[in-house]
Amino acid sequence: MTKAQDFRAMTVDQLDDELVKLKKEQFNLRFQKATGQLDNTARVRTVRRDIARIRTVATAKRADAPAKV
Repeated sequence: MTKAQDFRAMTVDQLDDELVKLKKEQFNLRFQKATGQLDNTARVRTVRRDIARIRTVATAKRADAPAKV
């Protein structure tokens, strides 16, 4: 589990890249669960929460950024 403070130190582009990585991991975990190969069921929860943290921090950063005209 990554702390929100670590995500706040990243740029918006880095957050987007991390989000893509976690979404792929979430898909793979769901696939493993469906096929009965998932060993660490708690990882599903932590990935889901990390995705939420990234989205929250990214939204806040985008709101604070000056609008490009």
